Amino acid sequence: MQTLRQLNLSQYVVYIGFLLIFLFFAITLGGDGFLTQRNLTNIVLQTAPITIMSIGLVFVLAAGEIDLSFGSIVAVAALGSAVVLGDYPLFVGVLAGLGIGLAIGFFNGVLVAYLRLPSFLVTLATMGLFAGVARTMTDLRSVPVLNENFVNMFGSGSLFGVPSLVLWTIGAVALGHFVFRETKFGAHVLATGDNARAAQVTGIKVPHVRLLVMMICGGLAGLAGLLYAGRLQAARYTLGESDLMTVIAAVIIGGTALKGGKGTIIGALVGSLMMGMLNNGLILMGLSVSDQMIVRGVIILIAVAISLRDVNN
Repeated sequence: MQTLRQLNLSQYVVYIGFLLIFLFFAITLGGDGFLTQRNLTNIVLQTAPITIMSIGLVFVLAAGEIDLSFGSIVAVAALGSAVVLGDYPLFVGVLAGLGIGLAIGFFNGVLVAYLRLPSFLVTLATMGLFAGVARTMTDLRSVPVLNENFVNMFGSGSLFGVPSLVLWTIGAVALGHFVFRETKFGAHVLATGDNARAAQVTGIKVPHVRLLVMMICGGLAGLAGLLYAGRLQAARYTLGESDLMTVIAAVIIGGTALKGGKGTIIGALVGSLMMGMLNNGLILMGLSVSDQMIVRGVIILIAVAISLRDVNN
């Protein structure tokens, strides 16, 4: 009994939840195409940008900060890349999208790390700011992506039979996990989120860490924008607009603490896939968009409750 009490069940919530949701949909929707290879592959492909954004948010939350602007960054980066691709080669368009994400992350990071403004208020403001920028960039018009190499690299292409979106997901998760768990920077992120003052005393450059995590989140949001543009073969100001709740849910359910000092990239991956599977199953069940939003909201409330309970204990 003592062993069971000491067992931290919150660490396994995402895996148990993933399994239960999968079994539920497999039983109820098995005859409606849920278990087909095409549908399961589609879930993975659709959640690729969510997973990429989730990795960035893990770094930010683990450092004790928050970023609400990544959805707007996705749209601006995708539009910027699509516009540049109309007149310049592939690598210039890619650098434009990633550069926009990193630049906005740097802007957020300077305000948070060096001007010491609350990250919640800063990114809430820049979320609205860059959502407006995305709308004015092309006068609310979609920008087609006609560069076939870009589409193959970030959308419908494949390598040795593995879709490019899956390869980007695997690469980002592997690199993110390595940096977060196996490097000095990852340890500094966790120390900063756990106790910033103590981290400062031990010699960790806390402002530098905060700046870098905001840039990581912005850069990965830029990459997510490229994946959206490649998969849809077009960029639009609405890209990433509805992803905020989904990404936060994936990260919190995955085991990253809202108060900082704890995070997991693998958990965020599983949480992202679980949210994608949930959305897919709800659509197959015929639920309306509003009903889907209600279900996702309930899941976020449960995840936050579990996260805060774990921290308080």
